[in-house]
Amino acid sequence: QVQLVESGGGLVQAGGTLRLSCAASGNIFTIYAMGWYRQAPGKQRELVATITNAGSTNYADSVKGRFTISRDDAKNTAYLQMNSLKPEDTAVYYCNADLRTRALRRVDYWGHGTQVTVSS
Repeated sequence: QVQLVESGGGLVQAGGTLRLSCAASGNIFTIYAMGWYRQAPGKQRELVATITNAGSTNYADSVKGRFTISRDDAKNTAYLQMNSLKPEDTAVYYCNADLRTRALRRVDYWGHGTQVTVSS
């Protein structure tokens, strides 16, 4: 079994910053890509940012220049540094990991989400 645990969400004023963390643990052989997605009320889940095990990153246009994704492979942890937050960034943020288990099964895992609320 694999667990993804997100932390770092909360309430912040517009223009503020938050740093999300996603720690993966359990039956992990290797992690390929990790990513952050978000879902606002009444909207579909959307990609925020992803990072591969080679360090390649991809961002949604709406967060480019404000958010930075990174990872620490020694800790099986991904981070999302969010600067210049806007009210439209308000959503539940979900961590995703594309990984291979010790049984060499390739599986996609999701965390339970962390709430980010940006007040105007």
